[in-house]
Amino acid sequence: MTATAAPDLDRTVGDVARRAADAFDELSRTAPAVRAEGLRAAAAALADHADELVAIAQEETGLAEARLRGELKRTGVQLRLFANVVADGAYLDVRLDEADPDFVLGPRPDLRRSLWPVGPVLNFAASNFPFAFSVAGGDTAAALAAGCPVIVKAHPGHPLLSERVAELVSAALTGAGLPEATLQLVTSQDAGIALVEHPAVRAAAFTGSQRVGQLLAARTAARPDPIPFFGELGSVNPVLVSPEALRERSGDLLAGYVASVSGSAGQLCTKPGFLLVPVGTEYDDVVVTAAAQVPEHRLLNPSIADGYERRVGQVLGVDGVRVVHDGGFRRDADGQAWVTPTFVAVPLDLLRSAGPVLLDEVFGPFSVIVEYPDGTDLGAAVAELFPGNLTLTLHLGSGETEGEWASLVARLGRHAGRILLGGWPTGVAVTPAMQHGGPWPATTTDGTSVGTAAIGRFLRGVAFQDAPQELLPPPLRDENPWDVPRTVAPRGESSLW
Repeated sequence: MTATAAPDLDRTVGDVARRAADAFDELSRTAPAVRAEGLRAAAAALADHADELVAIAQEETGLAEARLRGELKRTGVQLRLFANVVADGAYLDVRLDEADPDFVLGPRPDLRRSLWPVGPVLNFAASNFPFAFSVAGGDTAAALAAGCPVIVKAHPGHPLLSERVAELVSAALTGAGLPEATLQLVTSQDAGIALVEHPAVRAAAFTGSQRVGQLLAARTAARPDPIPFFGELGSVNPVLVSPEALRERSGDLLAGYVASVSGSAGQLCTKPGFLLVPVGTEYDDVVVTAAAQVPEHRLLNPSIADGYERRVGQVLGVDGVRVVHDGGFRRDADGQAWVTPTFVAVPLDLLRSAGPVLLDEVFGPFSVIVEYPDGTDLGAAVAELFPGNLTLTLHLGSGETEGEWASLVARLGRHAGRILLGGWPTGVAVTPAMQHGGPWPATTTDGTSVGTAAIGRFLRGVAFQDAPQELLPPPLRDENPWDVPRTVAPRGESSLW
């Protein structure tokens, strides 16, 4: 369904919201097995139409076929992973405290608690992941798994793909027994803004720029009934390299850095925007050689190209910035930009003094090599310059797992959601233990948009006290008809010791 087909925006938005609210009444009571089957059916529908979908995505985004096929596979894995989470039932976190007249603090009532879906969720799709963070991406999968209908605001960078994915997934969900309007699509910016403020919408998710994310977060907070808003807004993902790591494997390390910056034309939220190396490191030859081998790649759309050209120009305009490798930038007749990577170098003091003009994210194949002097407190530098990120990476040498380096690792955990000891942050594993979120401005609130913990953003706790069995929801009844895991508190004074 495309909401903007109707001439009256208010009427159309109201209809979308009403349909989502009606779907929630049914979906929230649907047994986990049915919801799981719906998610698996959605994954199968996407896989069955892979050739068609990848072709549309290539035309609209300019991303490589191999990248898109991998991303589509990841999208199916996400859906099936959440199907397993729903079927298992542990995500409900069911806790039972039976009535206990001998409780140490006085008679205890019968208390039964579980997590409930929050209600209809509005999901703003991202431009740079047309499958994995779009119509059927991680936010949608997590919300559906929680029992929440989803209204997706399609990204204008891939409208035809959004329409087709929505058609396939919606049909698969209803075909598996989920209610009509479990998934709806709107395409206009005005509809998206209106839905942010609609009382039927109970949570929102967003992946995109810091500016737009802040505007949406402010609107959700200013509602008469503020709602949860999870926004993934920006991250520069610093990489710290020890002197010993460079002595041991300088060539491989620097080549890996160039590859990580250049993948998908640098249009990844986990791209390493800064590489911190000791003063005196010889990196030019390796970086230039590796960067020169990166083929030209199209940026996603003219708007992103405009932003990239502007930000690169700002950085290059700072006195003291040294160009290590000057990448290419050209426009075609349609206004699309084609690029190769650019790398610059600055001393740490200049990074400090220049401030946002150097520190702000450059979305595209661009990165800054920062030279830090001997004796630099890297933990303090991170806290000052990079306080909130999706990732922080530390490359250490042999034997550097104790002392000051161990202390640094502990400090880094305050400033990112994922700490890498070696490797590169691009490439986010879709697994239960993944954390894809971080302190501001990486995300607006604590949580993750990748991995099974992402479902928690769309759940809230509800407890029943002294309720008759027939009035309890299924997971809280004694017979446990959904057969979900439950934690039962012991009775008596021993429960506190």
